[in-house]
Amino acid sequence: MKLPGHDAIARQAGEHLVTHRVKLPRKLVDRPIRQVGKRLAMALLVLLGTVLIVYADHGGYHDNADDSVDFLDAAYYSTVTLSTTGYGDITPVSDSARLTNILVITPLRVLFLIILVGTTLEVLTERTREEWRLSRWRSTLRDHTVVVGFGTKGRSAIQTVLATGLKKQQVVVVDPSAKAIDAATAEGYAGVVGDATRSDVLKRAELQRARQIIIATQRDDTAVLVALTARQLNRAAKIVAAVREEENAPLLKQSGADAVITSASAAGRLLGLSVLSPAAGMVMEDLIQQGSGLDIVERPVIKAEVGKSPRETDDLVVSVVRGHRVLGYDDPAAAALQLTDRLITIVRATPGTKVTPDVRPLPLD
Repeated sequence: MKLPGHDAIARQAGEHLVTHRVKLPRKLVDRPIRQVGKRLAMALLVLLGTVLIVYADHGGYHDNADDSVDFLDAAYYSTVTLSTTGYGDITPVSDSARLTNILVITPLRVLFLIILVGTTLEVLTERTREEWRLSRWRSTLRDHTVVVGFGTKGRSAIQTVLATGLKKQQVVVVDPSAKAIDAATAEGYAGVVGDATRSDVLKRAELQRARQIIIATQRDDTAVLVALTARQLNRAAKIVAAVREEENAPLLKQSGADAVITSASAAGRLLGLSVLSPAAGMVMEDLIQQGSGLDIVERPVIKAEVGKSPRETDDLVVSVVRGHRVLGYDDPAAAALQLTDRLITIVRATPGTKVTPDVRPLPLD
């Protein structure tokens, strides 16, 4: 799929008017509408019980209109009594009716009011609490990771960065699907519901203060526009994006992405390698899965290693990062390690294993 021009993409994005909101991690509870529905059902049960009690003793009540109390009058009396309106047109006159009002209907009235007032107070309290949590979250969020798209690619990317030591509180997910954001918040991530091609949505994710941005959208044209908007908001963050078609990778890099992964081609290469050598395919899959088996780790050169070659270090060195260049372990320029170099090594995954990300792209020599 070849991408349309930037103008066409911009017009397409302008047609989307998606509402957006921030959702913070929380425990799984009933939805507010379900909670209100339960309380409304309880209130109706209290009202129905009161109606039946009054109608069972309707002979003990007097109606100023026609001196008789039928089922409709019992429902009317129960409604105005529980709501504390009390017009006085229907009154208990017998001793049993008055005693029932004292011992039964008055407690039911109190219970009815507690249900209604309690629901209102809880809604107001929850709204205040949510605003306070949101304000506190915004004030403390710095150098976090924004993940655009919570599909298979987005989830896998999050799991990988979490395996390197990143905390869930430092991940913000942006997705137009409310169900996807609900799933993200249930797993402990903050989420923003909305179209990530819009700058106001990305600002709600505090993207302008993020350290790294992962774009894992379903469409390549969406990924391009997200990269353009993200780079405009944050010039220093590292942006990594995934595309389906390899021909769209250059356009995404021109849009501001530091690294572009072609998901279809990468999967195809892994499939081809596995056909040629199943064991090699297993090793490659192990290397790209952080936290188990073998991991690729980037670390600084220690003083004891200065002047040595990559093969003389204790770790299995794959490449040497020098400035903005990535040198192979057998490159003559990397024959003597420098203190400012960084090593990309293969190590056995342990709880202390950590990948230290850089802030800028590293072009290969």
